[in-house]
This record gives sequence, structure tokens and C-alpha cells, in this order.
Amino acid sequence: MLEARNIAKSYASAEGPAPVLHDVSLTLEQGEFLAVVGRSGSGKSTLLNILCTLLAPDQGQVLYAGRDVTRLPEAELAALRRRDFAVVFQMHHLLPYLTALENVLLPFMTGLAPAPRDAVERARRCLDRVGLAGKHRRLPGRLSGGEQQRVAIARALVKEAAILFADEPTGSLDPATGREIVGLLQDLNADGLSVVMVTHDLGYASCAHRVLRMENGAPACAA
Repeated sequence: MLEARNIAKSYASAEGPAPVLHDVSLTLEQGEFLAVVGRSGSGKSTLLNILCTLLAPDQGQVLYAGRDVTRLPEAELAALRRRDFAVVFQMHHLLPYLTALENVLLPFMTGLAPAPRDAVERARRCLDRVGLAGKHRRLPGRLSGGEQQRVAIARALVKEAAILFADEPTGSLDPATGREIVGLLQDLNADGLSVVMVTHDLGYASCAHRVLRMENGAPACAA
């Protein structure tokens, strides 16, 4: 479903290019839950950003459904992200003046036009699916950290994407709430959603079908 081939990436620094990824290759099968683990600075978040096309590699290819998407024009990449890819970050990135329902509807809001009725119904179902029935009209300030992350996941789900990319989705949560969020990702995966999750916590990673451990910008091992 998704394949990375020989990915390399460097960032500019005062001393010159600083390599972050070195010759990274991996595959994601349809319906799989893949966890990418590693210490801070191991390159795991950079790898996820390249896989979901938010960042371009210096070398290598990313193939989605057999098509090389590495150097597609930005308009085509944007369409791919809107249609097939969904991303959840450590920080929820919710707009504080919008309700939970309105935050989930953001992908459908253009200008002053209201979201289509079918999108509103889909957003309601997504909020219910992540355990927020009865809290659709609450502002983020009236939700706990875990509930805010659930809103962010619902916002990713509302697009009916094929792959969910989660970058440290439990990083700002306490352990109990973190386990709830990972359990939710497991449930969504059981329903057929493919998941790539970056985490530094091996306990959370053990919930995935397969674990890729990153060390110094390269895969250390896969299980």
C-alpha cells in the first residue's frame, strides 16, 4: 500500500548539511498498524513527515498504491493529502473558538460557506466513534487533553482517509489517557484503517502489528 525506498534527508546547519535519515526503506500493507520507535533525534518524525508527503526527501522514493508520489506537483500532493492521508500530531491544533464539531468540520470549511450536510453528519458520527457523544458543542477549553486528542483524531477520520499517520499522539497525555488513545487507534485499525504511529514508548508500540526501531537516522531492526 505504501513503500519507502532508500530515503535520505539532511537539514541545513551552520556547520553544513546535518544528515537525519540514511537509506531508509519500509513497507506498509493495507490494514496494517506500524509503529516507528526511537529516541529523540533518531529521525522517526522526519520519516513520518516524508511518508505523508509533508516533507520531501533529498533522495529516494515514496510509493503509494504503486505510484511514485515523491515529486508530484504540490497541487496533486495537496489533493492526495485531502483524499487519502490523515495526520494527527502530538499537539491537537484545535481552534479554541470553535466547538468540537466545528473543529472536525474544518477540512470542509471554505470561506464563509457552511459545510455540506452530509459532512456534518459524518463529523457527528466520527465524534461518536471516538467516544465524544454528547460533547459535540463543547469548546476545546471545556475538554480534557485526551478528549482534545480524540477531536483531532475525529478530524482526521472525517475525510475517510486510507492511512492515518500519528506523530507522538500520546506525547502530551498522562499514561492512562495515552493508553486510551492507542486503544482507540487499535480499534480504528481493526475496522480497516491503516495506521503509522511514531512513538518513543515501547509499551504503546507493542500494540502495533509491527515495530520499526530507528537509531541515528536508520532502521535498527523490524519485528
